[in-house]
Amino acid sequence: MRANIHMSGEQSRNKDALPKIQGGPYQERVKTVFFPDGLKSTELDERRDTVKFLERIAKVMPYHVEEFIKKANQPESEKDEKITCVIADLVVAWALEIANKMGLKGAIFLSSAPGIVSMVLQIPHLIEAGIIDAEALSSDDYVWNFPGNKELQKVGFEFVRSGEPFLRTSNWVLCNWYRDLDPSADGLLPTTLSIGPLLANDRPSGNMFSEDLTCLSWLDRQRPGSVVYVSFGSTGTFNSHQFDELAIGLQLMGRPFLWVVRPDISHEVASATDGLRNRRADDHQLGKIVQWAPQEKVLAHRSVGCFLTHCGWNSTVEGISMGVPLLCWPHMGDQFYVRTCICDGWKVGLELKPNEDGIFTRHEIKSKVDELLINGGIRENALKIKRLAQMSLSNGGSSSKNLEQFVAELVL
Repeated sequence: MRANIHMSGEQSRNKDALPKIQGGPYQERVKTVFFPDGLKSTELDERRDTVKFLERIAKVMPYHVEEFIKKANQPESEKDEKITCVIADLVVAWALEIANKMGLKGAIFLSSAPGIVSMVLQIPHLIEAGIIDAEALSSDDYVWNFPGNKELQKVGFEFVRSGEPFLRTSNWVLCNWYRDLDPSADGLLPTTLSIGPLLANDRPSGNMFSEDLTCLSWLDRQRPGSVVYVSFGSTGTFNSHQFDELAIGLQLMGRPFLWVVRPDISHEVASATDGLRNRRADDHQLGKIVQWAPQEKVLAHRSVGCFLTHCGWNSTVEGISMGVPLLCWPHMGDQFYVRTCICDGWKVGLELKPNEDGIFTRHEIKSKVDELLINGGIRENALKIKRLAQMSLSNGGSSSKNLEQFVAELVL
């Protein structure tokens, strides 16, 4: 089966990641097509403005997607070049409207926690019952939460709300989770198919930044279960005060740590990181700082004892699939809901809490790491979740069967 992957054509970081994907064993089956997102590569300020970026995508990209499908599906086109199904993230669910208009099958892909389906489906009832207002500016556990940015929260809510009817009408809702994480979620819609956890394992994968593989040999030299892995994904940011508290907290732990500090971080914060590097006596005592890490391999390493994470869903899936206890520091969007799942639902992690000034202090960081690493119950739960993930992907497992069902229905 041949697949066409459609990506925003002006995102240079996406382009940079592609050679690693195209060099893999599935290259001949995958054709990558770029669509303009309405912003030029020189418009960096607008590209960093998430509100403008999302609005431009919704305004500009649908036309280009529809024109591409029309061209690909002309009568004279080769059969295996024609498009028969559109798979779209919930944020760009408008692509399924195009698919429906052109008589194509459509699937929503959900890259978030199981409860998000229920939350999105309940939006009309939540508004009617007065639990949220029309702009959804209430609870921090909702998927559209962006603390301190009401404009972005409104836009995020509208994107999520606009996807609600497509959840109900799409041919499939493909979900990056597995049934045992929340058995009730699979029954919310008859079209729901949980096919996760979707992991790269040893297959070629794309990365926004160049991975520093020296961290793996550094991990080899550490004691089993001793390392605190720290990463906040590809978009998480801090002000200099909060960054300093984190840096000092990591030093106070007296434990080895592997800390991912992205290369696109601000100069002020980068300088603080340089200072931390310079204060190290040696890598074995304090820790190692890298610009980007091969996260799945890191989390699977025997030396890693816990994962300080922003609770992004991909990172969460990787962490729980490797049986690693999680220390939660959510920043925005569905990360707050995912934190609740981790700490209160699956009980595989602990939550960092800010002080009265909204700062996550060095002492809070140290004490929660200490508590997490000695909590046998949390580690036992994490290993149980790992086993369930492995079972779901095995022959006859729930996710394997669902993926086989999707492929069978797709080619009918």
